[in-house]
Amino acid sequence: MSGPVIETPRGRIVIDPSGKAVLTWNTKFRPIWQRRYSAAQKFVDSEVLKDCDKLVPYRTGMLRLSGVLGTVVGSGLVQWIAPYASYQYYLRRKTQSETEPQRGSFWFERAKAVHKQRWIAGARKLAGGSRL
Repeated sequence: MSGPVIETPRGRIVIDPSGKAVLTWNTKFRPIWQRRYSAAQKFVDSEVLKDCDKLVPYRTGMLRLSGVLGTVVGSGLVQWIAPYASYQYYLRRKTQSETEPQRGSFWFERAKAVHKQRWIAGARKLAGGSRL
C-alpha cells in the first residue's frame, strides 16, 4: 500500500508500505540550479557595476576602478573600496561647476531606481525562473 507522494524539483517524499516517510533527493538538482543561480548573480553584479559607472563621482577614475577592484563578480557583494568612497556616497554635495550632473552621491540607489526591473528580469531569465 503506497501513500501520498510529494514531489518537487529537489526530490520527493513517499510513504512506504510500513507507513514511514522516505525522502529521496534529486541528485541532479544542485549542480543544475547552482550553475543557474551563479550565472544570475554574475549578471546582477556586472550590471550593477556597469549601470553605476555613469553615476559614480569622477575626478581621476580611482573611485570607479575601486568598484571593479572591490567586487568579485558573482559573489553578490558589490563594493567601492576607495578610502573616500563612503564620504562620496553619503556626504558629497554637487557644485554648480560640475559638467556631468548625473554623477554624485547615492549612485547605487539611483541606478537601482532606474534599472531594478531589468536586473530582476535578466537574473530571472538566467536562473530559469518565472514570475513569482
